[in-house]
Amino acid sequence: KDRLTVLTSLVVCTCDFSGVPPLHMNPDDQPTDFSEIEIAPSQSPEIYYYKLHPGRNIFFCRGHGVMSRQMGVFYLTVFLIVGVSALFFAFDCRYLAVTLSPAIAAVGVLLFVFVLAVLLRASCIDPGIIPRATVEELKWTEAESAESGDIYSAPANMVQNREMLIRDYPYKQVYCHTCRIHRPPRASHCSICDNCVERFDHHCPWIGNCVGKRNYRYFTVFILSVAVYCCYVLTFAVVNIILIYQTNQDLIETLKMTPASYVD
Repeated sequence: KDRLTVLTSLVVCTCDFSGVPPLHMNPDDQPTDFSEIEIAPSQSPEIYYYKLHPGRNIFFCRGHGVMSRQMGVFYLTVFLIVGVSALFFAFDCRYLAVTLSPAIAAVGVLLFVFVLAVLLRASCIDPGIIPRATVEELKWTEAESAESGDIYSAPANMVQNREMLIRDYPYKQVYCHTCRIHRPPRASHCSICDNCVERFDHHCPWIGNCVGKRNYRYFTVFILSVAVYCCYVLTFAVVNIILIYQTNQDLIETLKMTPASYVD
């Protein structure tokens, strides 16, 4: 009993129990509202992964949006869509809304907004970027491969692959020396963005981003919607020219009245 008392005294004296009531405190004096107890915040601030990502990407909206750094063709895409639409609404729709129906302009506006929305969705969303291996993951991968005999004392550019079974079918996982990971099936490394993308299809400069697992559906919808919108604008541009020519019966005068129809 004496030895236990001495050990208890040593522990209480050497340990810091700040905020914890002593053993001899009366239970009635102990705090009942634990929300009043202040907990010191952690000294290490949180660092989001997108701030440390070594690839060639642009992140915005606290990492929710990601695009490629090569944005020139994307700006050209937006300029063409907005420019042609502005000419169509300023010249063709103004005449067609009076001659035929205001619904032509209304449907055109809806298609224009939908095309821009899908374009921004496909351009700004994460296409499926696979994070690069951390130091701990890299050590574990090297240790696992060394045990299985996959890694040799070979040059660094030597491909180090491994096999896995998918539905009883052997599949060879390619090792990416840039991202230091074994790529999953259908993943590939984009040389423009410098990162591996899951279900990588291609890098599309027209949307300024890779096309992968997360934005493939939006890319497909954008291609279909912009095709429908182009046909819509072209059709009513031709209708506008025909209506004005039937009224004037003069080709030169028609060209002066509808210059935007030929641009469309």
